[in-house]
Amino acid sequence: MRIDAHQHFWQLDRFEYPWMGPTLEPLLRDFGPRDQQPLLNAQRIDRSVLVQTISSPDETRWFLQLAQGHAWIAGVVGWVDLADEALDETLDQLAHNRKFVGVRHQVHDEPDDRWLLRPDVLLGLGRLAVRSIPYDLLLKPPHIPAAIEVARLLPELPLVVDHIAKPAIAARGWDDWAAPLAELATFPQVACKLSGMITEADWQRWQPENLQPYVEHVLECFSPQRLMFGSDWPVCLLAGDYREVYETLDGILAQLSGDERQAIFGGTAVRVYGLD
Repeated sequence: MRIDAHQHFWQLDRFEYPWMGPTLEPLLRDFGPRDQQPLLNAQRIDRSVLVQTISSPDETRWFLQLAQGHAWIAGVVGWVDLADEALDETLDQLAHNRKFVGVRHQVHDEPDDRWLLRPDVLLGLGRLAVRSIPYDLLLKPPHIPAAIEVARLLPELPLVVDHIAKPAIAARGWDDWAAPLAELATFPQVACKLSGMITEADWQRWQPENLQPYVEHVLECFSPQRLMFGSDWPVCLLAGDYREVYETLDGILAQLSGDERQAIFGGTAVRVYGLD
């Protein structure tokens, strides 16, 4: 089973997308299953994980409906209000749908770099931990220290770092990212997605060699058994198409063994998200 562990859909007349401004022109149209499935087929990807884009329970319900109608959508990482007093009830309701596999929030858009450590947020993360529901960490380097504390405080909570925590690849950023990410990787419940890298590089001039040192560092920190491929489609269209994303990572990982590649391109996602 080959899995794209990170992709999105949206409909511009269904929801508001605060992060989607006029500078992101390639994204300013609807994207849905009919757009995605041919791309998966072309790269022999069997299934994908659909990930939230806004802080909306309605989007989560819509995604779950799409997943029920398209067997190749293996799971949905949705959004819930971690500070909601009714969080337990919400999680119980979502748990009835086998394709609800995780939760995410745009942590990197919060003005407080330590948002994850707010008492009400920690309480909500604890409710996820009780249920072993994975939590996707959408971070930039300044947020990694808070994520380390979460991993230390909640060892039972499966954590997934999205987009290798968004190092500033275009500016050759390293020191504020590499050591903190290595520390986060010391916690065995933390996995990481090899995703979202070309949009952190120079959109017009990136080359595979610009990404390679970042991929190699993440490989060293996590090992293939805690890494998963994600296209970040259609956000990736800002810098490249689906084929380029897949083939670039496939090329960088060419020297890995078959078992290691199987983990990154499917096995880790199945294990972490509990996919059928």
